[in-house]
Amino acid sequence: MPLDPQVEFILGQFREMGFPGFAALGVEQARALFGEMERPPGEPVAVVEDRVIPGPGGDIPVRLYRPEAAAAPPLVLFFHGGGWTIGSVDSHDSICRALANRSGCAVLSVEYRLGPEHRFPAAADDAWAATVWAAAHAAELGADPERVVVAGDSAGGNLAAVVALRARDAGGPRIAFQYLIYPVTDMRPHDWPSYRENAEGYFLEVRDMEWFFSHYVASPGDVDDWRMSPAAAASHAGVAPALVQTAEYDPLRDQGEAYGEQLRAAGVPVRVTRYAGMVHGFLNMDVLDAYRAAVDEAASELRSALGEAAPA
Repeated sequence: MPLDPQVEFILGQFREMGFPGFAALGVEQARALFGEMERPPGEPVAVVEDRVIPGPGGDIPVRLYRPEAAAAPPLVLFFHGGGWTIGSVDSHDSICRALANRSGCAVLSVEYRLGPEHRFPAAADDAWAATVWAAAHAAELGADPERVVVAGDSAGGNLAAVVALRARDAGGPRIAFQYLIYPVTDMRPHDWPSYRENAEGYFLEVRDMEWFFSHYVASPGDVDDWRMSPAAAASHAGVAPALVQTAEYDPLRDQGEAYGEQLRAAGVPVRVTRYAGMVHGFLNMDVLDAYRAAVDEAASELRSALGEAAPA
């Protein structure tokens, strides 16, 4: 279908601002610009708490969102997007608030180390460390250690998929569900049609992906490592059930959907939903009707998978 009119309006605003794309900026410029992008205040949540937890490279900042709950709710580890180079708990505050309120889950947003200062596998190691810590301290967070979910968008979706694989191979912590939002799943060379169809003009461009990747990869062989390309794992059998959401006008569309098919072929319960007329990053645009639809879908899938009643 055509580009959604609401998205077209937002992209028009970016053009009027003269936004050159991330690849035209320095790292600090890109971080500052992404942090300064106008975002409406997030919806209220019963408990919002900033803290730090131990990580392999030092303390990891996290933000806990806990909705009103009669008993210990499930716990969602959320890893923000930003090409492993930009982004923070602040940049993804709205989606975490909405997800907590609508799913009834507690959400722990993780601010992992970024490249180029900290290259692969630093972000993946931080995501794993945060998940292990959170599962062990779920009761301290007011959450249920038996119902742990990993989630994230774009590079964060990559980290969530990696954690789900690593937890399977390590024998725990048990991951009950994985929520992957337009995830990066395969950085090996491919002729993805979506890379050609959506190469430029739709917010995230292929040149931006290459720019982000250049700040994360440590050596050329990293692309074959499943911790960077979860699609490269020898097997996907036994990983957590998944929801994969993609956007029609996104260079990453095809690899996200291909990953969903890999999971399905391995016997993993998976739902793959393509949001028509949407671009990469639409879940950071909480004025969109599709944003609300995607969060509602995720909340419904989480409640169904985790046995959680809908919030009153």
